[in-house]
Amino acid sequence: MPLPYGGARLQAWSVAALTLLLAGCQTAPTSMPVAEPAPSASCHWTITPGSTSLAAVVDVLENRDFLVRDTDTELGVVSADRAERAVYHNADAIRPHIGGVIVGGSGGYIGVGTGIGIGIGGGRGTIDDATRIERVSVAVGETDIRVTRDIRLYDWAGDLRESRTASDAHFCQDFRAQLEGRPVSTTAVEEGR
Repeated sequence: MPLPYGGARLQAWSVAALTLLLAGCQTAPTSMPVAEPAPSASCHWTITPGSTSLAAVVDVLENRDFLVRDTDTELGVVSADRAERAVYHNADAIRPHIGGVIVGGSGGYIGVGTGIGIGIGGGRGTIDDATRIERVSVAVGETDIRVTRDIRLYDWAGDLRESRTASDAHFCQDFRAQLEGRPVSTTAVEEGR
């Protein structure tokens, strides 16, 4: 059934308005994403050619309890990570549930009432349990070394809750000292892990 002239016009305007509304203001990004906070300057240093090997990088990472996941000798890159249990303090609080209906019967009679119960449950974990994953990549070039590090926190259900770059001065200075065979302060190692 064809629409009268006014109805077709209204339908055309409605479709045009809906298209503009759904399209929104789409623009291309003007710049690429930048790590926040920016990596420390001490995470990139120059070396004399041939003074550092990928095997030495792997040794330092393994001594710091990292598990090496990938090594590309052609690119000169080593990637490793370590995981530890943590507490996610920003989790939603567990709210108690009180009340209910109890239906039962005995001897041909049916009774209904309310009650309060306390339950102790198991499950996959408490709501505060989390896993902290720390990932490190080290790129060994002809004349320089670059270290990148990030930390992610996953809650008990495996959902990502926090993610940040962690290429800080403490970690990179200690990594460099261990790589060069120099002593490392124990305080800085514990802070930078």
